[in-house]
Amino acid sequence: MFHRSIFRADPNGDPDINTTPLIDVMLVMLVMFIITIPPPTHSVDVTLPEVIPGPAEVRDENRITIDTSDVIRWNGEAIDLAQLGQLVKTASDRTAPATLRLEPDARARYLRVDEAIGAIRRNGGSKLAFPGIQNYAGLI
Repeated sequence: MFHRSIFRADPNGDPDINTTPLIDVMLVMLVMFIITIPPPTHSVDVTLPEVIPGPAEVRDENRITIDTSDVIRWNGEAIDLAQLGQLVKTASDRTAPATLRLEPDARARYLRVDEAIGAIRRNGGSKLAFPGIQNYAGLI
């Protein structure tokens, strides 16, 4: 009798091991390790160059265009996103904010147009117009 109680009744049967507690313990340990990771305490100071605004002027009504080669133009002069932000900030800081007319080319990349709109919104451009929107009707 003692001999039978030690061994299984079926020597060819597979053992049924419950792995659920093992997985639960592993997940709890993972969460504990994630919680106990210390936050980074060091920092690296980086001095960024200041962008000097180009010769572009701020008028009462400014035309911003984006062509198919991703070039942004402010009243016909090519600028980058940083200069666009500075020009928009200058235009919006006036007593009567200047109107910004955004006129991207119909085939301009959406990502570039989105970056330009983001730069305009981040720098306080509140008077934004989209003239000629009917030109895009055939593209949808």
